[in-house]
Amino acid sequence: MTASVERVADPVARPVLEVRGVHKRFGEHPVLRGIDLTVDRHEVVVLIGASGSGKSTLLKTINLLEQIDDGRILLARASADDGGTAGELEDITDPRVDPDRVRARIGVVFQHYNLFPHMNVIDNVTLAARKVVGVSRGEAERAGLALLTRIGLADKAKEFPDRLSGGQQQRVAIVRAIATDPELLLLDEITSALDPQLVGEVLDLVRELKAAGSTIVMATHEMSFARRVADRVVYLKDGVIVESGSPEQIFDNPQREETREFLARVRDPFGE
Repeated sequence: MTASVERVADPVARPVLEVRGVHKRFGEHPVLRGIDLTVDRHEVVVLIGASGSGKSTLLKTINLLEQIDDGRILLARASADDGGTAGELEDITDPRVDPDRVRARIGVVFQHYNLFPHMNVIDNVTLAARKVVGVSRGEAERAGLALLTRIGLADKAKEFPDRLSGGQQQRVAIVRAIATDPELLLLDEITSALDPQLVGEVLDLVRELKAAGSTIVMATHEMSFARRVADRVVYLKDGVIVESGSPEQIFDNPQREETREFLARVRDPFGE
């Protein structure tokens, strides 16, 4: 039995991701309360909001690390697989779907790097391509070295993660996430564990990915970066999308009082 899909005529012009009416609770505590979100191909959507607003949980539900309580999440196929065709939106929350197959189509980077400490950099970068996609070691390493060269870390290919700075580890984690050419890249507070002087080098890489046409959903507390890189900014509060719009609209002319109050707190956290 195959999972349900929805036909999409033009995969370039149509969404890569649709989140429809998603609810998620932890015990009696509702964390996501009816989230609706569409992400188009090559679009960068930035989630902002206070800690506990639901940003990280939303990203985890998209990657099927958390099971939703209600709603649907649909992901477009970049190519024909498992009897589907490129451009179809597949309901990845259908219980018949293999979550590992879905995760192979989504790149994820968390705030604490999550590199395997017993593997060197090139093995970290090529692991998914070799074990999940089935690429040969030689081909995977050639592609991995090309990516490491792009970010200036080819000379670190044989180093282990504990020999790298935090910024270098996070850049390697991002390269690992894009090594399988995923349809969608999820970035969860990827600079929050970094010293301030290391933040810039990681955000520069995200800007390069945007310029290359990656489709990205990212949660961040870096408002200035969100303004520069986002095509659309989504403000969440208490598990609800309060407001969504262009960076100019959200940061310069927010329509909702809750958005204005949040941005005021971010700009002046001490209320001075």
